[in-house]
Amino acid sequence: MDLQGKLKEAGLTGNEAKVYLELLKLDSINGSKLAKKVALDRTLTYQILNNLVNKGLVSYLIKKHKKYFQASDPFNLLNKIKEKETFIRDLIPELKKLEKIEETEHEINIYEGIEGLRNLMKEIIKEKSFCSFGATGRAYDVLYELPRITKELGKIGHKARIIMNPEGKGHRMLEMKNIEARFLDIKSEATTTIFGDKVSIHMIKEEPIIIIIKNKHIAESYRNHFELLWKIAKK
Repeated sequence: MDLQGKLKEAGLTGNEAKVYLELLKLDSINGSKLAKKVALDRTLTYQILNNLVNKGLVSYLIKKHKKYFQASDPFNLLNKIKEKETFIRDLIPELKKLEKIEETEHEINIYEGIEGLRNLMKEIIKEKSFCSFGATGRAYDVLYELPRITKELGKIGHKARIIMNPEGKGHRMLEMKNIEARFLDIKSEATTTIFGDKVSIHMIKEEPIIIIIKNKHIAESYRNHFELLWKIAKK
């Protein structure tokens, strides 16, 4: 590959390479004479010279009101690369600050009936604690084994916080020491429970219906809502 071809590989156009190589052989020259030497149109030659000046490869001086051009140090070919390197070095810390998008495992299950309610309770007791709002106490009444399970969980330090309507103040489940209750004057047929990375919504009327959502971000969002309600609920 000849020098002109190598300069093109370095980022110059064919005509830029041609003009720059000619200038390297000369001391200084005005644009008109240079145009004749490289056999290019005068206007085009001046355009190319301006491009090379912007790239730091050509400089000029003025003699008798005329511009005389001369080649700058070939090391200036590295200027664009150094400029990009500086830009990229400044960019890298910004890119590293970007939070990696975490793929969150999610799953939704819907159950019906008493056995579905039992499945929910089995999931809840796997965790060390849970919190519920809109609690009614109906699950405690419907599942005969739940009072015993709740008592056993209390012995091993399992904790529960529930928010319910003041009408439920006399409910027997509140006798359990591991259950702390607060009250809000809001009617609710559905109970929302947050445990681990799961949220359940269940309603017990004629036939229990239970929805369990497994998603860490959803659980955290509901937990934040619960904490706000807990602060304004009355003991």
